[in-house]
Amino acid sequence: MQIQFNTDRNIEGDEAKAQFVEAVVHGALDRFSEQITRVEIHVRDENSNKKGGSDDIRCLMEARLGGLQPVAVSHNAATFEDAVEAAAGKMQRSLASMLGRLNQR
Repeated sequence: MQIQFNTDRNIEGDEAKAQFVEAVVHGALDRFSEQITRVEIHVRDENSNKKGGSDDIRCLMEARLGGLQPVAVSHNAATFEDAVEAAAGKMQRSLASMLGRLNQR
C-alpha cells in the first residue's frame, strides 16, 4: 500500500507530519492492505491562517482499490491531527462496509 501525503501552502508538510499520517493510515487500514493499491491524503486549511476559526483544517482521504472505484472521505477539524485521525476512521468504516458487501455476493 503506497501512501501519498499532500498539504496546501498554509500547512507545512514536514517529515513529522508525514510520519504521523503514515502511522495513522497504517493503523486504520492495514487489514485492507491487500486490496488497497494507494492512499492519497490531502490536508488543507479551509480559510487560511489569517482568518482562524474552528474546524477549518480539512483532510480528504482517497483509497484506490485494485479493480474497483476509488473511495473518498473527508473530515473537518480544529487540528491537523484530529482531521487526519477522523478521516482515517471514516475510511476504515467505509471500506469495511463496502468490502463486506462485496464479499457477501
